[in-house]
Amino acid sequence: MEWLSTRARQRVDIWLHNARTLWWPSPCVLCRASAPPNRDLCPGCQADLPAAAPGCPVCGVPLARTGPGVPVPCGRCLRRPPAFDALHAAFQYADPVAWLIQQMKFRGRLPLARLLGELLAERLAARGGAHPDCIVPVPMHRARLRTRGFNQALELARPVGQHLGVAVDAASCRRVRPTAAQSGLSLKARRANLRNAFAVAPGFRARHVVILDDVVTSGQTAHEVARVLRRAGAQRIEVWTLARALPHH
Repeated sequence: MEWLSTRARQRVDIWLHNARTLWWPSPCVLCRASAPPNRDLCPGCQADLPAAAPGCPVCGVPLARTGPGVPVPCGRCLRRPPAFDALHAAFQYADPVAWLIQQMKFRGRLPLARLLGELLAERLAARGGAHPDCIVPVPMHRARLRTRGFNQALELARPVGQHLGVAVDAASCRRVRPTAAQSGLSLKARRANLRNAFAVAPGFRARHVVILDDVVTSGQTAHEVARVLRRAGAQRIEVWTLARALPHH
């Protein structure tokens, strides 16, 4: 019941936020200046958001450009390719994007998910490319879901799917065992932490799949989800993320 009441409060907060914006323009969440209707972010602050740096075409880790031509995968992806084919990030994991994500995840400001999801969708739409069959948000174990009350990957996926016209599949992939938080772990520890943590339901039919997460650091979570999706028959797997952080070594 505690989990249900937490989720109910969060949904009420979203409803109240949306109702208020119909009558009173919301101020910018960063500078408190006037923001466009249903936006919560003024044009000046949006222009200041740190765009994702050019990076590896596979994992998205920032790389120094060596000249014109097709980008070359980073050394790590050449040595040990991940189970996904490409990663697309909207922003660098730096303030104010990092602050907005932290407010959403850890301060319960769930209405920010709509804003952040729309920002991600706009970057993806500008990039172009074929739309996937479905978006699979990185699943959260039920114990963590009870504590937080929502899965931030799913809350971001909803506005992305709506904006791009792509179905969101939050049921086919599950986190079947609890895992420790990835932050602060070495790459080796991250691999061990996530081993056999995910499973795909029988009957999964999508062939072009997107995995969506709020932040990618090492890429290990996306790799493990992609691995089980690949085993279930997915042929092309992309990762879409709001922010790309520098990996820990």
